[in-house]
Amino acid sequence: MTLYTDILFLTDDLDGFKLCRDTRFESSVSVILCTKGHIEVGYRGEMIRIAKDDFFIRVPRATEKGPFECSDDFAFKQVNIPIQLFEGLMYDLIRVEPMWWQKLEYLKENPIFHLQQKAIDVCLLYFDMLRVQMLDEQTDYRKQILKLMARGATMELLNYMDKTLVLGDDEVRRYSSNTSDYTFEAFMTMLRENPHQREVQWFAEQLKITPKYLSEICKDRSGKSASQWIADITISEIKHMLRNTTLPIHKVAEVMEFPNASFFCQYTKKHTGLTPNHFRKQKQQ
Repeated sequence: MTLYTDILFLTDDLDGFKLCRDTRFESSVSVILCTKGHIEVGYRGEMIRIAKDDFFIRVPRATEKGPFECSDDFAFKQVNIPIQLFEGLMYDLIRVEPMWWQKLEYLKENPIFHLQQKAIDVCLLYFDMLRVQMLDEQTDYRKQILKLMARGATMELLNYMDKTLVLGDDEVRRYSSNTSDYTFEAFMTMLRENPHQREVQWFAEQLKITPKYLSEICKDRSGKSASQWIADITISEIKHMLRNTTLPIHKVAEVMEFPNASFFCQYTKKHTGLTPNHFRKQKQQ
């Protein structure tokens, strides 16, 4: 069965597996749980083998679209999550996980986890719950429910990684091996600690480099410019406050150090498509 919406892609058959390799699904995080047999797929220039009880995590554009080989008894469950949803969770994680960038880099090089039965049971449970919701086209809150469930499933993934992936000092150095890496990590640390700063110039001055060079480093290391990162983290912080506090809009603007509530509303609408009030009301529905 293959099901997909603008929120999720879900499949457990080979036709669906082939479909999800379409360009429409390039910018998504793909997770595959192999429940029987094995499959070999191209990943970052080489063939990797996903066997029974293996959990494979594919970051966008890492898996080739070339041929793949699988055993006759290959069985699996696959869910694709929009990269925007995954990144939103990673931005939230920045508040509490200073090693998130190294872990993400580690994940790119080590995309397969061999799961124990408890973790497998959790994966299968989420897959079944998502399938039921995606089949229920009459549910008024279906889109919101799917978003929340996708968020929960992604948090389960991050929670599993947090419990099982502990990087030693040598691995931290390995994934932070050059000046650009250190500069990018320093920028992300400052961004995490100063979510109210919104000027590339300010961060560049702290790092003693030019704004242009800072943006080049960010683009090279993450695919996003410094200004994109600043906007994304700022909006993540704004959404967090609107979602989790009852502060009046003008107080949120004050906490976020905007010059006034009007400018704050314009900024929020520009980056989310919604005014702060509309965003807060939407999340309460």
